[in-house]
Amino acid sequence: MAAQAEIAFRNARLLDPASGLDQVGDLVVRDGLIAALGPGLPRNAEAGYKEELDCTGMCLAPGLVDMRVQLREPGEEHKETIATASDAAAAGGVTAMVCLPNTNPVIDDVAGIEFVARRAREVKGVKVFAYGALTRDLGGKELTEIGLLAETGALAFTDGERTVTDSLVMRRALSYASTFGVTVIQHPEDPALAAEGDMNEGEIATRLGLSGIPDCAEVMIIERDLHLVALTGGRYHAAHISTAASVEAIRRAKARGLAVSCDTAPPYFALNETSVGDYRTFAKLSPPLRSEEDRKAVVAGLKDGTIDAIASDHAPHDQDSKRVPFSQAAFGAVGLETLLPVSLELCHNGSMPLLEVLARLTQGPANILGLPLGRMEAGAPADLVLFDPDRPWTIDPDAFRSKSKNSPFDGRPVQGRALRTFVGGRTLFDRNGAG
Repeated sequence: MAAQAEIAFRNARLLDPASGLDQVGDLVVRDGLIAALGPGLPRNAEAGYKEELDCTGMCLAPGLVDMRVQLREPGEEHKETIATASDAAAAGGVTAMVCLPNTNPVIDDVAGIEFVARRAREVKGVKVFAYGALTRDLGGKELTEIGLLAETGALAFTDGERTVTDSLVMRRALSYASTFGVTVIQHPEDPALAAEGDMNEGEIATRLGLSGIPDCAEVMIIERDLHLVALTGGRYHAAHISTAASVEAIRRAKARGLAVSCDTAPPYFALNETSVGDYRTFAKLSPPLRSEEDRKAVVAGLKDGTIDAIASDHAPHDQDSKRVPFSQAAFGAVGLETLLPVSLELCHNGSMPLLEVLARLTQGPANILGLPLGRMEAGAPADLVLFDPDRPWTIDPDAFRSKSKNSPFDGRPVQGRALRTFVGGRTLFDRNGAG
C-alpha cells in the first residue's frame, strides 16, 4: 500500500536557491519528505491528503538554516532555553539552527554535544545542532578533542564570542581541524583594541561620550587568520563581519582560492551606528553597529557572494543585562524572529533578487556546515517555510516567543512574514492558528 500524502501545497511560488527554481506550482509532502514538486502536478482524487493548502500569492521555500544562535541552555535558562528558542525559530521560518558552545558548562566535550542533541529530541521542535568549543573552557590555549567531538556531531569549532588571539593556537587549530575536514569559526575582534569599548569608534561615540571600538579591530584578526589559512590549508569562517575592510579581505582571499567563508547578521546591513541614538542598549552589539559606508559594503558583499550566509546572531539577554547604563549593558540582540523580514528588505529595496536573499539564509549556511538541508527537491526533508513576502507589519518584541526581548529592530516597519513552518512535514508554527 502506497504511503499517504500528508500535505499538498497548491499554486505556491516555489523558491529553491540551490536549483534556481522560481515558479508557481505545487508541492506534495509524504512521510516527512518532499514527494514531488513542480508546475501543475496532477491531482489525484484518491490521494487522500490530510491537508491541501491554496497558497496563491504566497512563497514556499526551504526552511531557514541559522548558523549562529546562542541557546543559553545549559546554565542561563532564564534568558533562553532550547524549547523557547525552538518556538522563536519556528515563528521566524527557521527550521534548523546551530548553537554556540559558550554555555555553562562550555560545550567542549562529548557530554556537551550529546546534551544538546538529547534536549533537541525531547523538545521535538526545529533541528538543533551544536558547535564544539575550539579550546578548552574557551580559554584560548589548549585545543579540544576536535576529532572526537566531530565524530559525536559537532559541526564546526569556535570559541563563540571570544577571539582566539594566540597565533600559534590558531595555526594548530586550523591544521588539526583540517585533518578531520571541519571548519574553524572565528569571532574576529582584537580584544586589546576592543577592551572597554562600547560602540563603533567615531564622531557619534565621541558626541555620546562612549568609548569606541575601531573598525580595524575586526580586519586585523581576519588578515592574520588568512595568512594562517594559507600556511595550513585549513578551512576558516569569519563570523558576523561588519566592516568594508573585512569584506574586501575575504573577497581577496576567495580570489586566491583559500578555503574561507563568512557570514553577517541583519543589523550590519539594515542598521548603522546612528541606531544607538540616545544610548539605546538594545543596539549595543558585538561587533558594534558600524558606519553607513560599512553597512553599504556589507550589502555589496552579500550581493556579489563574498558573504556566504546571513545568520541571526541570536544573543538573548534578560532585562537586568540591558536596562542599565550603556557602558554596563551586555552586548547582543535576539534575532530569530526578525531574521526573515529584515533580510527581505534586501529584496524590497532592490539590492538583491529574492532567490539570492534566500540562498544566503538556506543553501549558503547549509553548504558551509555540510548539512543536507536548505534545499527543496524530491526526496529532501520537508523542512519548509510558507511566507507572504509582502505582508506589512511592525516588529514588536513583546510578542516574541523568545524569553528575551532585546531587539534593535523594536518598532521597525517591515514587509514579509512566515505564515507556517514545517519540519519533516510536521507543522511547528501556524500564524493563523497562533493568532
